[in-house]
Amino acid sequence: MTCPHLPPKPPSRPEKTSLLNYARLFRADILSAQPAKLYRAWMAEFRTPFFRSYLVNEPALVDLVLKARPDDFPKSNRIREGLAPLLGNSVFVTNGETWKRQRRIIDPAFEGGRLRETFPAMLEAARACVARMERRAGVVEVEEETSHAAADVIFRTLFSIPIEHEIAARVFSEFRSYQRAQPILNLAAFLPLPRWFPRFHAREVRRTAASIRSLITELTAARAADIAAGTAPDDLATKIMTTADPQTGERFETEEMVDQVAIFFLAGHETSASALAWALYLLAAFPEVQERAATEAARLPENPGFSDISGLKFTRDVFRETLRLYPPVPMMVRQNTKPETFRKRRIRPGAQIVLSPWHQHRHERIWSNPDGFDPDRWSTEEGRRCGREAYMPFSAGARVCTGAGFAMVEGPLILAMLLRRLKFETVEGRVPRPVAHLTVRAAEGIHLKISRR
Repeated sequence: MTCPHLPPKPPSRPEKTSLLNYARLFRADILSAQPAKLYRAWMAEFRTPFFRSYLVNEPALVDLVLKARPDDFPKSNRIREGLAPLLGNSVFVTNGETWKRQRRIIDPAFEGGRLRETFPAMLEAARACVARMERRAGVVEVEEETSHAAADVIFRTLFSIPIEHEIAARVFSEFRSYQRAQPILNLAAFLPLPRWFPRFHAREVRRTAASIRSLITELTAARAADIAAGTAPDDLATKIMTTADPQTGERFETEEMVDQVAIFFLAGHETSASALAWALYLLAAFPEVQERAATEAARLPENPGFSDISGLKFTRDVFRETLRLYPPVPMMVRQNTKPETFRKRRIRPGAQIVLSPWHQHRHERIWSNPDGFDPDRWSTEEGRRCGREAYMPFSAGARVCTGAGFAMVEGPLILAMLLRRLKFETVEGRVPRPVAHLTVRAAEGIHLKISRR
């Protein structure tokens, strides 16, 4: 399929710029702070007075970092600095044996069989999303709606409560405030500050993070009591809290469970909301794609079951292509622990190794029509090969996102449920501008016209 126009893409910065200007641009938007050469280069070096950073696009090197030797390239603590008030010691920021223990406890909750068990809750969240959008027919800012839907999925599958539940609603409200206040990088991401030195997190960041953690603690403590009483529902929270590490026999204490729930909400809600919003925009911008997906969705039974998701092949490809063009997490940062040689360049221990789904997914030397929206590419041999070699919206290797399979059911399901009932159209003069803070969002939101089919 040949697309008549290209979806929006951030501008690139000039090739040379000062460190101060780069830091300013980076805090405002990760993507437009980068030079255009990164869409062509296999590797690029960035120097600062305090550390060196290497952005790596070459598939073989990305595989080395993520798949072949992940223990030699732990997550960088520079990214952790900004998120610490909310995420604590969660699986998103830990390394080594702590991370491995956390994954041994968490992973069983997201195995294939468990996905089938969470599907009814996911379906109810999708139906609630359709009902809300039907009531708001007209011009709607859809990021707000997809955030609501993704949060609803998280609470229904994790704690068996809808978003309308008092505590769930308060977490959602506080999280939106947290998003507006939290820059992607803290001062300590740029400067080598000692551990005792204050991080100068904004007051609103500290307030909202503390509020969110307090509310999650309330939910977690209540669930622990239900588990002790034998009355807990069989949902994800119960599964995680009752799973013992097979090596040590340990379970999560309340504080550590709060850390994990915080990252489930941040990663599971924020990333899904981003992907769903961009998918709706792309469907509106390419009506012929929307009609094909709507026709496929119309074949779903009135009460779809988990096995019916396999019939949403084209809708799934739409979602995959959305994740290629607008990967919710645009960059991942690792740190090398040993001397390395990448592309004949020596890299000292402690360097920042940046892996960019955003640039690799649009790399001019990997993909044909890299900036075009083409869901059909996934049914071609080239698309399948590039998908294996240069597609990582959920990371890859040992640290692949635990919820990747969950997301690939949730996304197509919600899109299909919406398309069965609703039609989406672009609004003249309202082309969204992608920016990256915690995830890839639109600077002024995504406004679409919604009508009933």
